[in-house]
Amino acid sequence: MALVSIISVNYKQPAVTAAFLQSIAAHASNLDLEVIIIDNESEQDLGGYFGNILPKVIYRRVEKNVGFAGGNNRGISIAQGDYLLFLNNDTEITPGMIEALLQVLEADQNVGMVSPLLLYYDNKQLIQYAGYTKMNYLSGRNKQIGYHELNRGQYAGISSETAYCHGAAMMVRKKDLDRVGWMDESYFLYYEELDWCEKFRKSGLRCWFHGEAIIYHKESISVGKESALKTYFMARNRMLFIRKNCALPVVICFSLFFIGVSSFKQTLSFIKKGRGDLIKWHYKGIWWNLTHRKQSKTLGFQL
Repeated sequence: MALVSIISVNYKQPAVTAAFLQSIAAHASNLDLEVIIIDNESEQDLGGYFGNILPKVIYRRVEKNVGFAGGNNRGISIAQGDYLLFLNNDTEITPGMIEALLQVLEADQNVGMVSPLLLYYDNKQLIQYAGYTKMNYLSGRNKQIGYHELNRGQYAGISSETAYCHGAAMMVRKKDLDRVGWMDESYFLYYEELDWCEKFRKSGLRCWFHGEAIIYHKESISVGKESALKTYFMARNRMLFIRKNCALPVVICFSLFFIGVSSFKQTLSFIKKGRGDLIKWHYKGIWWNLTHRKQSKTLGFQL
């Protein structure tokens, strides 16, 4: 079996990352792996703590928070594996998952990235992701296939192309990054994996979903389901994604829809939920795009 480098980013969640490492120790100790933990803005060196769980873990501290893309890129820079498996630290693997993903990439050189079936950790019969539909570039929206369906094995036999892989769990060949490039750090958080999938497709490689591989996801542990951080970057990066990947006429049409229609509906939704405090962060995300005509390497965020 080829060497697989597992790359994960920790941000002030040592206990969550510890559980992630425990799942690797329990279900993949017989595989040829290197496990890399990039510790964003850590207040203390956790190498020994993580090393007690997985002795051969490669641990790197980063003094400031460089975001999801920045952390993963630092992992790429030191990874020695022929294959790179990017896993959120709030996931836990299952037996055979890594082998199943690896088999897809080894069988077809035209597949550049593959993701497994994602189930919710708190309800392991509930599906989070079984592929993505194509993006509607005029609205900046697409859908997660299988979202909130009860898992009855309906996707177990499905191994097929998907519009996008899921950032919580995706495997690539390291050699393909020479032509695709690394993750765009200007996103910082959210949409970076969708942008990366666009790069893979433009390079002639397909994105793939493999239902025989399963992983459990503790969704939204990192930033919460409703937070200023999430609200800001979801608005900011939805617009940035369209600006980066679409022609000017599409960008104009999207911007008119997003600012004039979608944002108005989002404002009403915040008010209905009693979260009027989030409205300004949504519009701050839009304002960032209006004041940053060129892509920016903004690597920090302060509330």
